[in-house]
Amino acid sequence: MCGIVGYVGFRSVADILLDGLEQLEYRGYDSSGIAVKCDNDIKVYKAVGKLKNLREELKSHVKEFEKSTMGIGHIRWATHGAPTVLNAHPHTCTHGNLVLVHNGIIENYKELRAELEKEGCVFKSQTDTEVAAHFIAKKYDETHDLTEAVRLASKEIEGAYALCVMHNDYKDTIVATKRNAPLLVGIGEGEYLIASDVPAIIKYTKKAMYLSENQIVTVTPDSMKLIDKDGNEVQPKIELLPWEPVALSKMGYKHFMLKEIHEQPDVIRNILVGKLHTAAEPVILDEVKLTKDTLKKLTRIQIIACGTSLHAAMVGKYLLETFCGIAVDVEASSEYIYRRTVTDEHTLVIGVSQSGETADTLTAIKQAKARGSHILIITNRPDSSMAREADSLLSVNAGIEVSVAATKSYIAQLMAFYLLALYMAEIKGSTDKSIIQSIKNELMILPQKIEQVLANTDEIQKCARKYSNTKDFIYIARGINLPTALEGALKLKEISYINATGYAAGELKHGPIAMLDDTMPVLSILMKGIVYDKLLSNSEEAKARNARMIALTNSNDPKLEDLFECIIRVPEVQEFLSPIIAVIPLQLIAYYIAEFLGKDVDQPRNLAKSVTVE
Repeated sequence: MCGIVGYVGFRSVADILLDGLEQLEYRGYDSSGIAVKCDNDIKVYKAVGKLKNLREELKSHVKEFEKSTMGIGHIRWATHGAPTVLNAHPHTCTHGNLVLVHNGIIENYKELRAELEKEGCVFKSQTDTEVAAHFIAKKYDETHDLTEAVRLASKEIEGAYALCVMHNDYKDTIVATKRNAPLLVGIGEGEYLIASDVPAIIKYTKKAMYLSENQIVTVTPDSMKLIDKDGNEVQPKIELLPWEPVALSKMGYKHFMLKEIHEQPDVIRNILVGKLHTAAEPVILDEVKLTKDTLKKLTRIQIIACGTSLHAAMVGKYLLETFCGIAVDVEASSEYIYRRTVTDEHTLVIGVSQSGETADTLTAIKQAKARGSHILIITNRPDSSMAREADSLLSVNAGIEVSVAATKSYIAQLMAFYLLALYMAEIKGSTDKSIIQSIKNELMILPQKIEQVLANTDEIQKCARKYSNTKDFIYIARGINLPTALEGALKLKEISYINATGYAAGELKHGPIAMLDDTMPVLSILMKGIVYDKLLSNSEEAKARNARMIALTNSNDPKLEDLFECIIRVPEVQEFLSPIIAVIPLQLIAYYIAEFLGKDVDQPRNLAKSVTVE
C-alpha cells in the first residue's frame, strides 16, 4: 500500500519524482523518500509524515541533485516497522551502491535476513524491504549484471511486491519487476517513467506498458527491454492511457472528497451510457459473458469484497436474490481466502474492488478461478490485475477517485449491481417485465434526484455541526438499506475518527440498546417501503432510552416530527433504489463533521486508498 515512482531521461528528476509522489499520496502518506543518481554517487533523502515534509527536507540539498536526470521515489504506508526515517524508503545495501523502493510484503524476509546477517550485511531498518536491497546486491556481486541480479533474486523472494532498483555502477539504468502488485512503465521521447499507478505519469505521457507477473523491465533514456522470469525477451504491449491530467484537479472544491461526492450524478450517467438506452430495451453488458445456458447451470453466487466494496456487495446480494432467484453469499475477501470454500464450476464468483488491485480480493479470485468458477469483476480500473483475471468484466466508469474515502466508486458499484441484476433477470425471465421496466425508468432519472440532494445541503450541514462533538454514533436500518447504515458508519469512522457503528435495527434490543442514553446520536434510515413501520418502531425504542434521534427519510409522515430532533429529507424513490439516494447525505454528514473537526478529509490517518497487501 505504497507508491513507487521512477524516472530516467533528460528532465530534472527531483521535480518529476515529487510530482509523481504527490499524485500517489492517496496510496500512503506516513513517510516518503527519493534516491537520485548524482555524478558518481546515489543520494538518498527521506522524511516522516506527509510529502510536504520531504519537500522541506530537499530545499537545503538542491545543488546536490539539480542536474540529476535519474532517480526513484517512494511514499509509504507502514506494514513492517513504524513510520520513521530509518524505515522510510528508498533502502540501500550495506555499502550504499544499490538502492530500491518496494510496494507489497516480502513474506520470507526473516529467513533471508538471518542468512544475509550471517554473511556480514548490516541492517539499519525494521522493514522487509531492506532485505530485498541486500539480497539483490548479493546477486549483483555474483553476476555484475543488474537485470540478472533482480531476476535471480525474484526467484527466491516470496510474497507480493513491486520493486524498482538502481545501482551506482549504472549511470542511466533502472530495473523494475512485480508480482501481485501493480506496476507500469510510461513511455516518452527520450525518457521512461515507472509508477504504481497512472496518476504519477499521466502529466508526461499517455503511452504505457503494464508489467505482467514476474516480468522484469530494464529502462535507459533510449531503450526498454522486457524479459520473463526465465530471462526470455518479451515483446512489450503498449497501451494508450485514457485519463487527462485535469481529472486530478479539485476543480475549485475544498477537498477531493467533496468534489467526488458532487460528481456522482455524472458517474451514474456515465455508467448507463451504452448499457441502458430506454426502459423498453434490454440492458447491454458487452463484457459480461453470462449466457442463458451458463445461468441455468449456476447453483449459487459468491460475492467477495473488502471495505466499502463489501457494502456494495451486500446490496448486490439483495438485488440478485430478489430479481434472479439465485442464492447469494457475501464474504469479506480476507476471510474467504483462509478457509475451505464450496466453490466450483456451478458458482458465479463476483469480485468487487475500486482499484482492481486489492490483495485479499485478488487472491480470492485466483482461488475461485482455479476451482473452475466463472469470474466476474466489478471495478473502476479495467486495466487492473483483477480485470485481467476476469471471465466477465463490468467496468464502473467512475473516473479516478483521489480521496481515500470511497464515495463515487461506491455509487458506481451499486449501479453495476443494479444493471447486472436486471441483465441476469432479463436473460432468465425471472422477474416480471413491468417491474424491470419501472426500475429502469427510475434509474435513468436518479442523477436529477441526487442533484436535488446536492443542491440543498443546509439541513445536512446543520445536522453535522450539531453532532460533530459526539464521541459515538449509531446508524440503524433494515432490509436493503442495512448496508447503507454500515457504509454511513464507515465513512464517519474513516475521516472523523468518531466511533460509529451500523446495526440492523431489529438487533438493537439484542445488546446494542444498552449503549443508548442522552449522549448517543442514532440515525435511522427510514425509507418508505416494506420495513418502514418496523424501523419506525425500532426508532421509538431508541427514543425511549433518551437517544438523540436523527431521521434520513423520503417520508412526510407527521409522526416523525415528535420522534426525531433532526430530519434530513431526500426525494421520493422506490424502495429498491433507495440505497443510492440514501447514501448521499451520509457521505455529506461524514464530510462536514470531519471538516468541522479540522480533520484531513482526503488523507485520514492510518488509511491508504489501494490496499495491495493482505
